[in-house]
Amino acid sequence: METGIHNEAHGADKFGLSDLGSLAWNDLAPVLVEKAVARGEAKLTAHGAVCAETGAHTGRSAQDKFLVRTSGTEDQIWWDNNKAISAEAFDRLHADMLEHAKGKDMLAQDLYGGADPEHRVKVRVFCEFAWHALFIRYMLIRPEIDALADFVPEITIIDLPSFRADPERHECRSETVIACDLERGIVLVGGSSYAGEMKKSVFGALNYVLPTKGVMPMHCSANAADDGRVAVFFGLSGTGKTTLSADPARTLIGDDEHGWSENGIFNFEGGCYAKTIRLSREAEPAIFGATERFGSVMENVVIDERTRMPDFDDATLTENARVAYPIEAIPNASLTGRAGQPTAVVMLTCDAFGVMPPIAKLDPSQAMYHFLSGYTAKVAGTEKGVTEPQATFSTCFGAPFMPRHPSVYGDLLRDLIDKHGVDCWLVNTGWTGGPHGVGSRMPISATRALLSAALDGDLRDAEMRRDPIFGFEVPLQVEGVDQAILNPRETWDDKSAYDHQAMSLARMFNDNFKRFADHVDGKVLSAAPGLRIAAE
Repeated sequence: METGIHNEAHGADKFGLSDLGSLAWNDLAPVLVEKAVARGEAKLTAHGAVCAETGAHTGRSAQDKFLVRTSGTEDQIWWDNNKAISAEAFDRLHADMLEHAKGKDMLAQDLYGGADPEHRVKVRVFCEFAWHALFIRYMLIRPEIDALADFVPEITIIDLPSFRADPERHECRSETVIACDLERGIVLVGGSSYAGEMKKSVFGALNYVLPTKGVMPMHCSANAADDGRVAVFFGLSGTGKTTLSADPARTLIGDDEHGWSENGIFNFEGGCYAKTIRLSREAEPAIFGATERFGSVMENVVIDERTRMPDFDDATLTENARVAYPIEAIPNASLTGRAGQPTAVVMLTCDAFGVMPPIAKLDPSQAMYHFLSGYTAKVAGTEKGVTEPQATFSTCFGAPFMPRHPSVYGDLLRDLIDKHGVDCWLVNTGWTGGPHGVGSRMPISATRALLSAALDGDLRDAEMRRDPIFGFEVPLQVEGVDQAILNPRETWDDKSAYDHQAMSLARMFNDNFKRFADHVDGKVLSAAPGLRIAAE
C-alpha cells in the first residue's frame, strides 16, 4: 500500500539545496502521475500508464560514470573497470548542480535499498522530473509512513537531467555525468533523462558496502517454491533471466538485484524494470499486464497519438524500451522481498555458437569460474556491425556495476555455495544443432523442463557424463526432454565442425580469464577449459 508524507523542513537545506521554486516530499503515485502529465514530461497511455521519452540517452551512459578517488577508496575500487574523478572536481560538480537547482520545482523521495532491515540502506532522491520520482519510487522500497518522520539518508542522489557538465571544470568526458562519492554517500546524475541511472547507482553503492559485511550483492533474479526451495538466476540481457524466473508455479522474489546474507535472499528493489520491445501478452503475460496498469512508467515506448495504445514492435526510439512498475503488479510476487537460503544457483547463457549443453552441473570452483567469466553471446542483427555470433564476457554477470574487484564477489559466492550446500547449474538458452544461422534455438519447453528437474532436486542423483572440453557434468537423460539435445555434439551434422567450434569457444574463455588468473586458486584455474587446453 502506498504511503507518503510532506515535511518542508526535512533535510534539503542541510544538504545544500536552497532557494528552490518548490519541493514536494514523498508524493504518492497518483500525484506524481498528475504532475508528470501536467508538466508535459510524459503522456498517458490508453490504460493510464505514464509514457516518457528520454531523448539522446536511451540507456545507461557507462562511459560517463565516475567514482571519487580518495585515500580511502584507492585500494578498495577495481580501477581497471571504474573511472576516477578527484574529490575536488566532485565538489565543484556538486556545488554547480546545487546552484543549477535553484528556482526549480523539485521532488524528493525517501526510500530503502534492500528488503532486509539488517542490511538495507536509506536513500533520499531529489528529482527534477516528476516521472523520475515516480520511477524511483517504484524501483526502490517504499517505507511505511511512520518511518519517514525521522528518516536520515545514508545515500543521497541529485538527479538533474537539464544540467550540463563542463568536462574541463568537472573532470568528466562530456556534458553527461554520473558521479558517485561512495565514502560520503552522494550520487550526482546530470545530463541524462534515462531514469535507470538512479537505480543502478544505488546498486553500485550496495555492491561497495555489503561485501564488507559478508553479504553477497548479486545482479540476478530470484524465486521460491511453496516448499521453501529458493533459486537464484544470473544472466546477462537476452539470456532469459526475467522470463525463466517468472514461473507461475513459484513466488517471484525479484527480477534484477538481490543480496545473499546470513538471513537468506533479499530483494534490493520494490519493483521491476522490464524490456518491452516485441512484448506480447502470450509470451510475457505478467509484464504485458503491468503495461496496462495505471501509473506504470514506460520509457521510449512508441504510442499512437490518437488511440494512445503502445506499439511494442516499434523500435524507432530504441531497442531498449522499458516499463517500470511496483512488484505488487506481478500476481505471484513476494511482498516481503525476502526468502530463505537458496538451494539452487542458475547461471544462464545464450550460447549462439551452439556448443554448450542445455544444462550442466557445476561444482563450487566451476561455479566461481563461470561467475567470474559471465559468458553469453550476441547474435547477428542485435547490434550494428554484428554479422556473426560474438562472445561476450561480463564478469559477475554485471561488470558495469561492480566497484570492487570481481574476485571479492567470486570468493563470497563460492563460500556461500559451499556453506549452504547449494546446487549450481549452467543453463544454455541459446542454440543447438549448430551456431546461429545454422542450428535452432533451444526449445523453451526443454529449458523449463530441465530447470524444473534441477530446482526440484530431481537431477541431484541423475547419471551424468563429464564434458571432455568444458569439464562440467551433463545429465545423460531427463524425463520429458529429447535425449539428443543433452549432448550438443550429437545434434551437429558435422561433428568435426562442432569440435572446432567448441575448442574455439574454450580458447575465448581462456583468453578472457587471464585477467583473473592471479586472483584465484588452483581449483578455480583447473575449472577453466581454456587454461587446460593451453597446457596441452
